[in-house]
Amino acid sequence: MKVKVVNKSKFHLPKYETEGSAGLDLKANIEEPITLKPLERALIPTGLYISMPRGYEAQIRARSGLALKHGITLANGIGTIDSDYRGEIKVILINLGNEPYTINTGDRIAQMVFMKYEKAEFELVDELDETERGQGGFGHSGY
Repeated sequence: MKVKVVNKSKFHLPKYETEGSAGLDLKANIEEPITLKPLERALIPTGLYISMPRGYEAQIRARSGLALKHGITLANGIGTIDSDYRGEIKVILINLGNEPYTINTGDRIAQMVFMKYEKAEFELVDELDETERGQGGFGHSGY
């Protein structure tokens, strides 16, 4: 899949770090450091703009190392970039840790994964088919 990109950041384009990597690291493209206090969030620009084919989305995901070591994650869980969005990719970071955390320009702040999707067509019905699970959820299996 070809993705067109405009790079207004100070950095090279993101790249897959290993042959098996699913995500590309996104870097903070900021003029001065941003310090997130515990439970504080900020919108961090990347300087990247993309155009991808219809039927695909770019998912913005937390970096596991930042989450484990510092409690830095995405405020919206996973961000979605739709195929028709043409604005700058920005990342909503939140500090769930106990200590302030400083983001510097060039820091790897999130990862981007491209996913193919299907559009759903709703069919209104009076009842759903029955399954063994039924309405069981949230720990119904004992775990």
